[in-house]
Amino acid sequence: MKLLYYCLAFALPALSASTDDDSKKAKTAHKPCTIKSPTSGAFFDLTPISVVLPEEGRKAHKDDRTESWHARGYDYPANFTVNFCAPVVEDVKDVVGVDERLWRNVSAFYEMGGRTYSIGQQNSEPVFRGRKLILNYTDGSPCTSTSSHFTYSQRSTRPSLQSREIIGGDKGDKHRGHDDDDDEKKQKGRPGKNANVRRKSTIISLLCERDPLSPLATVAFVASSPDECTYFFEARTSAACGGIEAARQQLGPGGVFGVIFLIFVLVYIVGGCVYQRTVMHQRGWRQLPNYSMWAGIGGFIKDIFIILTSSCTRLLPSRRGYARLSPNGSGSGFGQTNAPPHRGRQGSQDSESENRLIDQLDEEWDD
Repeated sequence: MKLLYYCLAFALPALSASTDDDSKKAKTAHKPCTIKSPTSGAFFDLTPISVVLPEEGRKAHKDDRTESWHARGYDYPANFTVNFCAPVVEDVKDVVGVDERLWRNVSAFYEMGGRTYSIGQQNSEPVFRGRKLILNYTDGSPCTSTSSHFTYSQRSTRPSLQSREIIGGDKGDKHRGHDDDDDEKKQKGRPGKNANVRRKSTIISLLCERDPLSPLATVAFVASSPDECTYFFEARTSAACGGIEAARQQLGPGGVFGVIFLIFVLVYIVGGCVYQRTVMHQRGWRQLPNYSMWAGIGGFIKDIFIILTSSCTRLLPSRRGYARLSPNGSGSGFGQTNAPPHRGRQGSQDSESENRLIDQLDEEWDD
């Protein structure tokens, strides 16, 4: 009974550990740039539209894209370059208001007046706003960098209330609307200016495109906020149509074969122990399945080892001065030529003993 308990104690923890590992991997594994809809349960994978340059030494495929996605600004005096879930592949330098170590993480930018403005850093986690799939980039260039450099045609042309003269006010309060340059000059002396500065951000709404003849993705600029801090884009792509998540295989072919073999061994041992104990009423080590076969194999290996070792000892060179002892106590040297008179009878007895030993081993092997 103890042997059966040992078999079960070995089998159950192994199976439970394998199932626990699989469940933990399924819960913790999350591929970047993917998301599952909380309402419909559809799986969305945006990696097909994420542009990544091939590694050095690997030949680029003819269908591989070598530049990021572009969007025209139309009435906005700049065009935009955007990538999905990854930095832009273009070499971005001298980004206004962004540290040099963060230039390689810019995921959206535009150029104006010979200067580069970031409108968001890399983000590989799309989100859902109701049924809308959204990708948001933040921590771009400061919002005050370009607000006073041009006039956006969509802004209202009516005079600002801040620029009107205040009735009964002081002459110094005639124009409350200070220029951005004056504000920046005043803020330079304030502590914590860099911590409180507002920075540009990007919101990309991804829409499903099922037309098979359409490009992989098309990006369109929608609008920007009046303070030019937030930029809105719309991207149409088949990657935003959703689908079913493909099951990822955690183990390779060798691992799968090893698991199958382990399960087979456990079933063989546990099932054999139960059968031998309940049906054949065996006890002790005889509860193991095919006990006689395994015991015979052990004896066969032992005999082979003895034969090999004895053959090796015979090949060793003998020393002069030593004699081989006979069973009756008398010895005869290796170099002696005259044998004792009873040598023939003793040889026949030895051969009979060897024959009996061989017959005994054959009977044990047959059992």
